[in-house]
Amino acid sequence: MGRMGDRATLLESGRFEGQHSGGASEAFDDADAAPDLTGAWNTAGMDFAEAAADTVEAEARHRRAADTGDTASMSVLGAMLLRRGDLDAAEPYLRAATADGDRAAANNLGVLLHQRGYPDEAAGWWRVAAVAGSAAAAHALGRHHRERGDEPAAEYWLRQSAEQGHALGAYALADLMEHRGDAGAERWLRTAAEQGHREAAYRLARALEKRAPQGASPEGGDPAAAEQPDGAGTAAADGAEQWYRQAAARGHRRAALHLGAILEKRGELKEAGRWYLMAAKGGEPRAACALGFLLRDAGDEDSAAVWWLRAAQDGDGNAANALGALHAARGEYQTAERWYRAATDAGDVNGSYNLGLLFAAQGRTAQAEQWYRRAAYAGHREAANALAILLLQADDPHGAEPWFSKAAEAGSVDAAFNLGILYAGRDDDRAALGWYERAAAAGHTEAALQVGMARLREGDEQEAERHLRCAAGGGSAEAAFRLATVLDARQPPPEPHTLGQPQTPKSECEEWYERAAEQGHRRAQVRVGMLAAARGDVAEAGRWYREAAEAGSRNGAFNLGLLLARDGNEREAALWWSRAARAGHGRAALRLALLAARRGELAEGRRWCARAVELGPAEVAERAARLSEALHQELTA
Repeated sequence: MGRMGDRATLLESGRFEGQHSGGASEAFDDADAAPDLTGAWNTAGMDFAEAAADTVEAEARHRRAADTGDTASMSVLGAMLLRRGDLDAAEPYLRAATADGDRAAANNLGVLLHQRGYPDEAAGWWRVAAVAGSAAAAHALGRHHRERGDEPAAEYWLRQSAEQGHALGAYALADLMEHRGDAGAERWLRTAAEQGHREAAYRLARALEKRAPQGASPEGGDPAAAEQPDGAGTAAADGAEQWYRQAAARGHRRAALHLGAILEKRGELKEAGRWYLMAAKGGEPRAACALGFLLRDAGDEDSAAVWWLRAAQDGDGNAANALGALHAARGEYQTAERWYRAATDAGDVNGSYNLGLLFAAQGRTAQAEQWYRRAAYAGHREAANALAILLLQADDPHGAEPWFSKAAEAGSVDAAFNLGILYAGRDDDRAALGWYERAAAAGHTEAALQVGMARLREGDEQEAERHLRCAAGGGSAEAAFRLATVLDARQPPPEPHTLGQPQTPKSECEEWYERAAEQGHRRAQVRVGMLAAARGDVAEAGRWYREAAEAGSRNGAFNLGLLLARDGNEREAALWWSRAARAGHGRAALRLALLAARRGELAEGRRWCARAVELGPAEVAERAARLSEALHQELTA
């Protein structure tokens, strides 16, 4: 996004500024200049008399005066004819006025000769005009010398032009100094920008934006900006926005694009869209693409597709990818494939990656691998990670490992986490932990959970808590549960709740249990139920026990049975104990045995006793054995 602005010719711009000298005046082109300042000599500063003189009546008036030998009219008429492209008619008038010492005519004669293909003769007349004080001629002469590689001469004449207040001279001088790495370039860019030169304003904004600290602008900045005094980075970012705004207001498409990006990042979407629209209508495909994303986010996919199509047809790979994703989401896979291929052809490596994703989703593994490889070899880190996963699924862990490593080294957080899983599967816990820690440091939730669990096993509770908090805050239900257990272990045993006693407020550990429970974590649901029961909130306890039991928790089913039995609902309690016992809960089997014994169902009781002995734990097995023996004696009495 650091390329130069659009060029226009002086004759197209129509913007002139009079500086009267000897009956003639000088003007400058306000169009953008090319980076190398070559190949656009029709933009060299021509001198004109008055902006209003470009009329048939004025031309006739100046022609009559010129034919009587009036120098100023010859100069103005020659400039008018030159502007119109009538070089043959313009030349004699300009030569005559130049012979009479008119510096504007000398400058314009240089322009004419350069257009005819006589650059050395043109330079001679520019020198004459420049020595006489023409800033436009000094600018043209400076450009002439720079094109020929004579930078000292180019700097001399461009400085002469710039110091006279010529915007194009100041801009060209800044470009020359910037090319040499001279720190003084910014001063002249600012001078040109302050005089309304839109390309200078754009490049000044770019320079200021690069000085802004990371995050102060949409494209970040130089890390060295962190060493600036307080407020300097913010001032640079604000200055960049000001100059982008000035350049954009004068029709600079890329400035409008950057301004839109700044406003979008700040949340000012309506104004951002206005600048994107201006740049897009001016032919800037990246602006059309950005406008499409704004419209999509606003829910207008059809309008977004129109702008993406326009940008994609102009060669914007990002827009082609967006169109591909749009059609893929609609199930239009052939159209999606066509746009992803267009993105790839435009040089956007994301197109290859997206083709891989598209084929993988359709089960076309061989083709997916081909496109993942293409993107991975081009440096696409997520493609490298996806390729490694594909190889791992094909039972090729040794082939997968280097791609995981390449992706992780390139910054893929998922690849770092996957390397951790790979090493853990090989029982290389040290290497696994190293990759988990790397992924966790980059914000990977599951990696932070794995690091937290590893630290718990090592007995480093403080470090474990830090990682578990990160993972729980990132949405991991398991991390929230494990964090709650760490905090729970530090609390004193709760005092028994007595009827009529006010309920105690929930502790932090209970809040984490609840967060995990609300995400469907069954053990957390059981624990929340137990804490609620300890507070005397039987209804809340029952709700959580039931939710856990219905999700398959045998402890939830057992505890729900206890609550129901205390309420006298032994029939439903038995149903939940049966579910728990069949899932391997020994205490539930013992409860069923006791229930059967009270009902006189001795054989059924012995059957559940046998199940309880089988499941344990030891004290349950011992009680079940004694009960079974008692039931046997009763049966044989």
